[in-house]
Amino acid sequence: GSMILESDPATGAVRKHYIGMVNMLDILAHIAEAGDDGAADADAAPGEAVDLDRRMAVPVSSVIGHSLEGLTLWTLHPNTSVLDCMETFSKGVHRALVPLESAAENVVAVELVEAAPAYRMLTQMDVVRFLRAHGAELRGILSRPVRDAGAVSEAVFAVASSTKVIEAVRTMRATSLAAVPVVDAAVDAQILQDGRGKRVVETFSATDLRDCPVAQLRSWLGIGVTEFKKKVSVYRASGNDARAGDEEEERRQRKMVTCSPESTLGEAIEKAAAHHVHRLWVVDEEGLLAGVVSLTDVLRVVREAALGEDQELHDIVS
Repeated sequence: GSMILESDPATGAVRKHYIGMVNMLDILAHIAEAGDDGAADADAAPGEAVDLDRRMAVPVSSVIGHSLEGLTLWTLHPNTSVLDCMETFSKGVHRALVPLESAAENVVAVELVEAAPAYRMLTQMDVVRFLRAHGAELRGILSRPVRDAGAVSEAVFAVASSTKVIEAVRTMRATSLAAVPVVDAAVDAQILQDGRGKRVVETFSATDLRDCPVAQLRSWLGIGVTEFKKKVSVYRASGNDARAGDEEEERRQRKMVTCSPESTLGEAIEKAAAHHVHRLWVVDEEGLLAGVVSLTDVLRVVREAALGEDQELHDIVS
């Protein structure tokens, strides 16, 4: 188990023990298992509904580990350089704990065995926003097109707009994908299909399930992902008075964020930070899917540039 402990600053007594981390992908995977034991498919509504109710009532600790990241708590020393943080995050780690005070060596580790008065969370997005804030100083690397910089992954899996939510969720669980593009195409027998060359219409992600209470989610698991997103949007607008008047927030949530192969790294960072998304779908001049740029890709190529000949960049992130 984890040895990350939070201690009382006055007495040194342990008051918290961090045992793991739960994100929306863990919850997505947990939901995806609804009905696996008793229902033959997503249409077996009675058994599936009961199973979903049971799964949503379990202790949160039982959800830890559905995604690999939840099993491993990364810890960064407070004096770790941004460059070393980028090394960790460029390998697909999305977040790490940073003790406010530390007696340990200045190392990057999966788990530092120590007790600190408190911890803060550092994420990929925090580092991307740091790069955004230093855009003028980093214009050498940030002015490069994402394709030329090597930030575009052409392996991009998609689902059709009419794919049932439960089928998409189960497939995303099996492939550890937190989000997939939704394309204008026929439903494929394999659910996930090669998205390249197809028109992307929106994104389906684990966070789309965030605002759905169990009562609605149970009845919506068998509908298509596009219809599901429309229902979620209507529910957000009508079911929460605080959000109902926030039209700008609703537009931001519905907007699909894309870039072109010729978009610069700086433009990709700006879009990701402004819309708080962890990936940009890359589309060609005809609006057809050509790949994906993730925060992991962005941090990897910026770090590689810093380790190369760009001494000014190295000085900024060291």
